[in-house]
Amino acid sequence: MSHIPADLHYTKEHEWVAEAQSAGSIRMGITDFAQSALGDIVYVQMPKVGETVTADKVCGEVESTKSVSEIFAPVTGVVTAVNESLVNNPELVNSDPYGAGWLAEISLSGEPASLLTAAQYGEITG
Repeated sequence: MSHIPADLHYTKEHEWVAEAQSAGSIRMGITDFAQSALGDIVYVQMPKVGETVTADKVCGEVESTKSVSEIFAPVTGVVTAVNESLVNNPELVNSDPYGAGWLAEISLSGEPASLLTAAQYGEITG
């Protein structure tokens, strides 16, 4: 069974969202369910700092020993930081998807819509 922290929000595409240190920003990553389904992650392509991302649109990809999977932006905004540690250590997404394996921080352009609670996400991943 996947770990689903109650204090985060989620997308149907298996990304998680947490409030970032700076007001009006979020931190995102892929869920424990997603990393488990992908298997050993060997490469992460993230959006670039300064890039505008749009909610529910592709903003990167994760490559594993099994497949390549698209990463969807959970919110609309501007990328303010990316996790540079993943360049040399993409396996952090496997070992700590909600911590050291985060992907990007995004400054919100508006209120996030259609994010799921932990309970709602748990119903999807069953």
